[in-house]
Amino acid sequence: MKAKLIGTKVITGKVRASYAHIFEPHRMQEGQDAKYSVSLIIPKTDTSTIQAIQKAIEEAKEAGKAKFGGKIPASLKTPLRDGDVEREDDPNYQGAYFINASSKNAPGIVDQNKIRLTEPSTVVSGDYIRASINMYAFNTSGNKGIAAGLNNIQLIEKGEPLGGASSAEDDFDEIDTDDDDLL
Repeated sequence: MKAKLIGTKVITGKVRASYAHIFEPHRMQEGQDAKYSVSLIIPKTDTSTIQAIQKAIEEAKEAGKAKFGGKIPASLKTPLRDGDVEREDDPNYQGAYFINASSKNAPGIVDQNKIRLTEPSTVVSGDYIRASINMYAFNTSGNKGIAAGLNNIQLIEKGEPLGGASSAEDDFDEIDTDDDDLL
């Protein structure tokens, strides 16, 4: 599943969702605006997605020159980060890059057949998805950089939930209603 690049917009290949707040907006810190967000864990072997993101970041730098005073600053924050370095204690991020994407607007969420998903339990942290993200320049209170906006999500396949959560199906056995031990 190859990534697609359209200017500053990237449709990722198969990535893993982490810290998924995609059905309800969430505040990262008190006083901040609530946003829809997800961290995309991208295997380092997915060179198609990584290259598409890197090219989109370069496009956003060029498009954002006006926000940076006409030239691209030498020290510019970029959204693509190395999980082996920045999340070395989390095995889910090992051998992967990650990018945090967010939006004030709810993302469209569909399954493999492009059927709209609306129930929060249908896509959770740990699931494998494709994401439509858009790179854009920002210059806020002296912080300059490129950020990733979250557009849409497509569920590819269910994964093991992150954060140690288990499903009800995994926790319980089927109950024989004729079993006298239940009473």
